[in-house]
Amino acid sequence: MTPYKHFSAIAHGIAGNLPASFKCRPGPAVMGMSMWATDPEQSVRMMHAVSEQLGFTMNDKLEIYETDPQQPPGEHPSGYGICFIPHDGD
Repeated sequence: MTPYKHFSAIAHGIAGNLPASFKCRPGPAVMGMSMWATDPEQSVRMMHAVSEQLGFTMNDKLEIYETDPQQPPGEHPSGYGICFIPHDGD
């Protein structure tokens, strides 16, 4: 049993100079991430923190869904499966 729930998040924004391990050109993009968090509010905070660390500037469109996990929970809130998808704008 875990105190965490599983969420998936999709954020719209601008990809900057992302780490080399991510393949996404700079510009408009969508960032996705799966995570274990205590509640939706914590998943929003996690998404903001991770996106800042990676060089992705989120706009005000963020979607959070409670989803089935692909990885088991750990002892602490955590995220995985981070991906970026570039697009041409709106």
